Amino acid sequence: MSRKSGQIAARIAQFQGRELDAHYLGYFDCFNRQLFYEAHDVLEELWLAQGKHGANYAFYKGLIQLAGAFVHLQKNRLRPAAALFKLAQANLQKYPSPHEHLDIAAVLALIERWLRALESGRFE
Repeated sequence: MSRKSGQIAARIAQFQGRELDAHYLGYFDCFNRQLFYEAHDVLEELWLAQGKHGANYAFYKGLIQLAGAFVHLQKNRLRPAAALFKLAQANLQKYPSPHEHLDIAAVLALIERWLRALESGRFE
């Protein structure tokens, strides 16, 4: 087990045995605590396991991109953040709301607010 895998296992342990996948729940636990890089890592394992033809492949990819956009915001890299918000938006809008217990419409509205703020501020 790699160091990264061990850290991910520790982050998802409390969510094992629930209705939704522990990686998915761990993502939101990290995301809501503004641990966006960690959220990305936790969900990446589930996303990669999906394979490109999995029903939730684009959904998980969009959530990973969303977390990545916030990583860029934390580092004041505004243009890369906007680019990832747009990629996340493109992937998430493929799904109905709600999907996997997530209010997709609310997430898309959040993305749109951030994009407007970044663009109206000319990325400064």
